[in-house]
Amino acid sequence: MTTTDTTATGLAHGWYALSLLHGRIEAHIERALQSGHDLSVREYSLLDVLSHQHNDEGGHLRMNQVADAVVLSQSATTRLVTRLEDRGLLSRYLCATDRRGIYTDVTDAGLALLAEARPTHDAALREALDRANEDPRLTPLVAAVEKLDGGPKAS
Repeated sequence: MTTTDTTATGLAHGWYALSLLHGRIEAHIERALQSGHDLSVREYSLLDVLSHQHNDEGGHLRMNQVADAVVLSQSATTRLVTRLEDRGLLSRYLCATDRRGIYTDVTDAGLALLAEARPTHDAALREALDRANEDPRLTPLVAAVEKLDGGPKAS
C-alpha cells in the first residue's frame, strides 16, 4: 500500500467515524424531541436559527441564508418553513425595503415551544455524547465537539 493509499484510508476512517457520531447524536435527539415535543431535529434547528434574528439592519435572514444555516436545500427549507407556519410556529412576511425578499419569523408559540424543547435537546445531546464517548473510535471526536463549546466561559 502506498502512502497516498494509507492517507486516503485514514481519511475515510475518520470520515466514517464522524458520520457515525453525527448519526447517533441526531437519532438520539430526534427521538427525544419527537416524543417530548412533536418536533424533528430539523424543525428544532430552524426555530433555533430564526430565534436569533433581530430587527436591526441585516438582522433577518433570507431563505437562502436560512437554508445554509440548517443545512438543507432551499426547496426543503421552504417545505419545512411551510410545515411550521401551518402549525402556527412561524410566519412569513415581505421585506419592507425589498418587496421581492421574504423573511420568516418565529411566532410567540414557536418561541414558547423552542424554550420548552431546549432542555430536552440539550439533555439528549449530552446523553448521546456520553454514550458515544464509550466507543474508542468516537472518543477523540466527542472531545473535539466538547472543546468547540461556544458558550460563556467561567473567568
